[in-house]
Amino acid sequence: MTEKEKMLKGDHYNSRDPELLGMYHRARKLLQEYNTLDADLTAEREQILYSLLGQVGNGVWIETPFFCDYGENISIGANTFINTNCIFLDNNTISIGKNGLIAPYVQIYTATHPLKASERILEDENGSRYLTSTQPVTIGDNVWIGGNTVIFPGVVIGNNVTIGAGSVVTKNLPDNVLAFGNPCKIVKQL
Repeated sequence: MTEKEKMLKGDHYNSRDPELLGMYHRARKLLQEYNTLDADLTAEREQILYSLLGQVGNGVWIETPFFCDYGENISIGANTFINTNCIFLDNNTISIGKNGLIAPYVQIYTATHPLKASERILEDENGSRYLTSTQPVTIGDNVWIGGNTVIFPGVVIGNNVTIGAGSVVTKNLPDNVLAFGNPCKIVKQL
């Protein structure tokens, strides 16, 4: 099994694997181009997104700067708007539905590490490396995520959800709710 296959399966993997580093460097080049391109060059911006991301629906708009690890593990549904300075660490899949609104500085994480340092840090003749595993993140249709929200690995957010700014989403959220806080909690049904 390749390190990429281990990563996407959720097993511990070596993030310094040559295939993964190649994907990482490819994404960095595309992100640099995207993040420095004039905003009015919409056709060129769209082409870069199609090259960078796994799937992009019609009408997707991503403000710059935008950051991700690999890009190819991200799918975004039609008419979703992603505001400035968002970070999507797509070590596993990040699936975002259609008609989403993602505010500035939203962070979506799929990678995690063992809590105990003695289990997290591996020392060998090449120095230190860190055990990493992943879990996918799924966000439904018509979801509005407020600014500075952090979404943890493995979280599933249902359809028609509104998440208040500054939330830390550590658990799944069902359809049709307003939720916010640290940790994020359901406040009411919508």
